[in-house]
Amino acid sequence: MPNTIRDIHTVDETTFPYIFEQNATVNLKSSDGLVRCNVYRPKTSGRSPVIVTYGPYGKDIHYGDFHSKSYSEVNPQHKSEHSAWETPDPAFWTSHGYAVVRADERGLGQSPGLLDTMSRGTSEAFVDVVEWAAVQPWSSGKVGLLGISYYAGSQWRVAARKPKGLAAMIPWEGMSDYYRDRCRHGGILSNAFIRFWWNRQVITNQYGRSGRKERNWGPDTIEGDLSEQELEANRRDQTIDNQANRFRDDAYYASKEYDMGDIEVPLLSVGNWGGILLHLRGNIEGYLNAGSKFKYLRMITGRHDLPFYYKEEVEVQKSFLDAFLKGEDSAGWSQEGKIPPVSLVLRKGNAGFNNPEMEKAFPRRGESEWPIARTQYTKYFLTPDLRLCPDEGSTNAQAKLSYRALGTIEEPHAIQFTTDPFHAETEITGHIVAHLNVSVTPDPNGPTPSDIDLFLTLRHIGPDGKEIFYTGTAGDPVPLTKGWLRVSLRNMDVNNLKHREWLPYRGYTSKDVLPVIQGEIYAVDIEIWPTNVVVEKGGKLAFEVASGDTQGSGIFLHNDPIDRSPDVFQGTNHVHFGLQCVNSLTLPIIP
Repeated sequence: MPNTIRDIHTVDETTFPYIFEQNATVNLKSSDGLVRCNVYRPKTSGRSPVIVTYGPYGKDIHYGDFHSKSYSEVNPQHKSEHSAWETPDPAFWTSHGYAVVRADERGLGQSPGLLDTMSRGTSEAFVDVVEWAAVQPWSSGKVGLLGISYYAGSQWRVAARKPKGLAAMIPWEGMSDYYRDRCRHGGILSNAFIRFWWNRQVITNQYGRSGRKERNWGPDTIEGDLSEQELEANRRDQTIDNQANRFRDDAYYASKEYDMGDIEVPLLSVGNWGGILLHLRGNIEGYLNAGSKFKYLRMITGRHDLPFYYKEEVEVQKSFLDAFLKGEDSAGWSQEGKIPPVSLVLRKGNAGFNNPEMEKAFPRRGESEWPIARTQYTKYFLTPDLRLCPDEGSTNAQAKLSYRALGTIEEPHAIQFTTDPFHAETEITGHIVAHLNVSVTPDPNGPTPSDIDLFLTLRHIGPDGKEIFYTGTAGDPVPLTKGWLRVSLRNMDVNNLKHREWLPYRGYTSKDVLPVIQGEIYAVDIEIWPTNVVVEKGGKLAFEVASGDTQGSGIFLHNDPIDRSPDVFQGTNHVHFGLQCVNSLTLPIIP
């Protein structure tokens, strides 16, 4: 770094109800450089267990400045002078005997170095922060991880590295698979969210960026600003890297891989049924594949920012951390069989969307495993007359349904299949797989298409004939769930240990690419993200097959002009029917 690095650590023991250390230095063992963090700790002479967060959004940027509307709606018990976006509030947690360490990720805030979010290098730096927190004189030696979204997704990668002192983790709505959950859904680039996130929330806080204080975006870099050329040289740009790299064996993506089975610490994975475009899949996959003896899956509903601070949810967080960081376990988290490992909220009835009080009325049920052992995987068949029915015989007629390729959110191109009204209340909870027979043909004067993008959506139609929407990540109305596949990446690895009939496994590597030739019919199985709904008597399900984003995609659009080039995709897509072309949707029905 061109700036002279100096000691900027300060300690305030009088102003707040807790001791506040700002810009404490963690010298990195994994690489040259350092990470700076704020420490909030109780005013006691004893040692405290530690909650650590490590991320890009600025340890010194107040929640109210980062997202004023969200902050205005947060549970008042979790508002203080040091509240920060997506992280535990230090005033609350120090009052319950915890120290809180909030670190600026390498290359951000007051931490110099290369800005390379979610990389192997920054995960190794996170290891150093955890191990530093475990050996401080005010620390009990036990460290827990707790945070939302980025502050959850980073937990999986650091826990797999087994840092000394790490004793428990609560990844709250945090993707665990960088490629499949976040960047390339079914191989298709999820570019719009990455661009929004990067430009608004990350590079605005880069170490050395000028004018942060003037913009009310935290303090300026204490050691001085960097030039635009220096800033650019000190970062890896996710918007560029994700567009340029297409496959999981590209060095960019491969460097971010890890073995979830290496995670051994007690784990409480909290997923949100409404997070159908970013975190939901990762919370469930992380739970399934972690090697922890004590691991729990808790499903919630609501926006991604507010439930973390609900009184009842904080009580769950505290109870879990008390058990493994303090040894105070009246609930039974550390006793095998005492607490059901899976806790589901059941979406029954129409609560509207972005309505926390209505959603809190959804019932909750414990289960012994995931997926639920008594699941009846039931095929519903697509028919040429746009029905979705349990009778395979109605699909035998040879036919072809067509729709334009390269649909957009403004001009969606889709076909929709609908069930008859359900005769009785029916619960659907778990993983969904679609089986489709598809092809593409060119426009008369257009390019020859060489690929097909499939965008699938499952929707819930109430007994009144109106669609029921649920709360999405940002409080927007979303359908039940979505799934995607780029047909050139259809190759399945059925020998992979993670492959299941209810969850097809794809490697998405450069060696998995298969040809797509106009006029040829391809049978494909498509993973649709897990879901839950209780369909009332008289309600229906609608299954949508589209060539681009449709309602419910919000800011998570797949519209990059290079990734979805007309030279590759333009034309007409088709779904084929007949004795050799049976199309189905396998639903996880719970008796």
